[in-house]
Amino acid sequence: MTANAADLVKRRCLPCEGGVPPLSPQAVEELLAAVPKWQLSADGKRLRRDWRVKDFAVAVDFFQRIAQLAEAEDHHPDLHLVGYRNVTVEIWTHAVGGLTENDFILAAKVDTLPVELKT
Repeated sequence: MTANAADLVKRRCLPCEGGVPPLSPQAVEELLAAVPKWQLSADGKRLRRDWRVKDFAVAVDFFQRIAQLAEAEDHHPDLHLVGYRNVTVEIWTHAVGGLTENDFILAAKVDTLPVELKT
């Protein structure tokens, strides 16, 4: 299952209606290496990444572009904006209550979106 970010970006999220198990911890660790800016939640069921962007307008624009990407992939993350510029994205496959390859595909694609950070 070893993949790198470029491999993941080329893939598409596949529909998931549940009934399949989440990835094993070993598979999660292997795929996590392909998206090193993302962190695994304490329970091992979600991917999370934080950004401190330039300002509120940049944050909202970033969310809009993530939303467009998520719609195209039919895989929807949780988006959090706190303190007008602190952005957090959490990804997991709701239908399985954990992580699937789709989550890493979406994370890799989010990583390709440019965003102006707070300097």
